[in-house]
Amino acid sequence: MIIDDQVLQDRAAILAATGHHPYARHALWLGAPARGWRRDGAVLWLSPPEQGPAGSALGPAGPALEICVALVADGVLRPGQSLHLPRHDPGLLSGRLAVTRHHDWDFHWTTAPPPAQPDEQRVVRLTEADHPALEALIDEAFPSSTSRPGDPRVVDWYGIRAGDRLVACGADRSRGDIGFLAGLTVAPDQRGRGLGAALTAGMTRALLARHDTVALGVYPDNVGAVRLYRRLGFTNTLLISTLRLD
Repeated sequence: MIIDDQVLQDRAAILAATGHHPYARHALWLGAPARGWRRDGAVLWLSPPEQGPAGSALGPAGPALEICVALVADGVLRPGQSLHLPRHDPGLLSGRLAVTRHHDWDFHWTTAPPPAQPDEQRVVRLTEADHPALEALIDEAFPSSTSRPGDPRVVDWYGIRAGDRLVACGADRSRGDIGFLAGLTVAPDQRGRGLGAALTAGMTRALLARHDTVALGVYPDNVGAVRLYRRLGFTNTLLISTLRLD
């Protein structure tokens, strides 16, 4: 059971409890309602359905999971909802939470402009007229991407063209008060030419003109992407496990 003195009533209270951590600043959208809970150094908050996962947490994994168990018991968290929690072994859930999905990813961020990259000047902001080309490129190069044209979480699209063809793209999903890159991809036949570095650097530089911090997410087994992002300055890392309640 969650007791009243553990409840955080709004975004400002949650940010204060997390020390204004970049992940909280990203996940808590500006102007959107949010409610949080605190226990033994962990802070967990829930957000409106249109933002994606039902909730996120920072701090020790054990207390964060205890908050989840209490919220499930109280009927606040329901089957089918997803959560981004501090990295933990799935075995920690045994006998506590039933889940149908569990995977790990890393949240990286930077506050410094990246080193200049060849072809960075080719990065341009795209328009609605480019949506068919975006769909075709994503279907070919990154079909599992959760960022698509028409997604309300996307603020802008950026890309690189080779002649009339769109060969690289990325989404600006900055809905909190830091910049956030998502869906970065390059056409398969154009890989190995530095376009991924150019796209990431160009987008990072554009978002740093509006935000003091820029972040992105990556799966830890994508070793090439992790190496690239670190080379471009994304050296701060938060380890996250995402699960879906059964």
